[in-house]
Amino acid sequence: MSGIIEQINSLDDSVRLAIAGIGILMAIVLSRFLIVRPWLKIVKMTSAEWDDELHAPISNRLYSFILIGGIHFSLNWIFPEDGELMTTVSPFFSVFYILLSTSLASVSIRHIIPALSERFSDKSSVTVSGSNPLIIFILRAALWFGGIYLALSEMGIELLGLLASLAVFSIIIGLAMQQTLGNIVNSFMLAIDQPFEVGDRIEVDGMIGSVASVGILSTKILTYEETLVVIPNNTLINSTVINHARGGGDGVARRISLVLDIGVEYGEDVDHVKYTLLQLMRECPYVIDKPNPRVLLNELGDFAKVFRMYGWVKDYSDEWVAKDWMLKSIDERFSQEGIVIPYPTALHIGMEHKSTVNQRKKNASVRLARMQMIKEDKKLKEERESARAELEEIKERLKDIELDKSERTLLEETGRDLEKIISMFEAGDD
Repeated sequence: MSGIIEQINSLDDSVRLAIAGIGILMAIVLSRFLIVRPWLKIVKMTSAEWDDELHAPISNRLYSFILIGGIHFSLNWIFPEDGELMTTVSPFFSVFYILLSTSLASVSIRHIIPALSERFSDKSSVTVSGSNPLIIFILRAALWFGGIYLALSEMGIELLGLLASLAVFSIIIGLAMQQTLGNIVNSFMLAIDQPFEVGDRIEVDGMIGSVASVGILSTKILTYEETLVVIPNNTLINSTVINHARGGGDGVARRISLVLDIGVEYGEDVDHVKYTLLQLMRECPYVIDKPNPRVLLNELGDFAKVFRMYGWVKDYSDEWVAKDWMLKSIDERFSQEGIVIPYPTALHIGMEHKSTVNQRKKNASVRLARMQMIKEDKKLKEERESARAELEEIKERLKDIELDKSERTLLEETGRDLEKIISMFEAGDD
């Protein structure tokens, strides 16, 4: 074996370089079939998601390490270690190893810390949303600062001295670009806090629209009138932002509650009106069945009994179409049922007030509606107790730290839905 090694070492530099290239290629191929693929099969067998997400970035960095490390080893083999070439290029290889290690640690923090935080955090509340991205941002920033500092030190550059020499220049630039730098910094704050995503419907200073993009200087929202509004991030970070509906960064629009107040004359029967409105909510093609639509007597006003209709529209972009359908149908159905919506009228003495609706037919509708509402009220009480019991069961299940991420997310979403349903019930009781 020693004789073979001596023969190889005695070959020309070009031949040894070719051998080194073939060796590097073989090392990459072997690592793919002996390390990367078997590891992928192992992580696919686990229920956790973080190891699946971590596989690709670590594999890419492994290939990079084999390639650059192979080149470094080849140069050391072909050229003398104390020669001019190796003296010149060795610091660059050291910089690469430092930055590669930093990158590996950074991407590991990005995927592992959220999993650990979610696993060991208190799961007694259904509103727990997982780890705080600010912690991850700070850890990764500190890690990269240390890595870059070490890399520059290998190049003979003192980072702290360089920063000190740039301090005065930075102050001048900062004063000249105060607003711009503020927008840039606040864009990172928005990325950390994540009050909204692209596609969400938000309200800022009375202006409502869907988030079209979040840039480094400004955020763009598209209003109902298809007007593009550009809001500087400085203004956005200092304003109260109301997120009406999640549009989802995945492009899937989220549901939104549809609330309508309808007033009727005091002479109208409460059960008759509630049952009529409830039937319309169930017939509406845009209103979903779960959570169930509800109609509650909300106010006894000066001139009308005011009923509040609660429902959920699956896609928030259909909110206005659903409202149009409901108002049109209410107008038509009230005319059929003889239910009167109050409006200013003038009565002349001596004139007989004639109803255009058959009173006998209306009385029959009222009796039927009362019977139906008795059933609806009983069903409502049963659903309320069932929702409370289910919510308590979900809270107990969320205390189990062995739950996988997908099941925990599903339970949390179900719990939030149940909380909204219960709050709707309690609002109706109030």
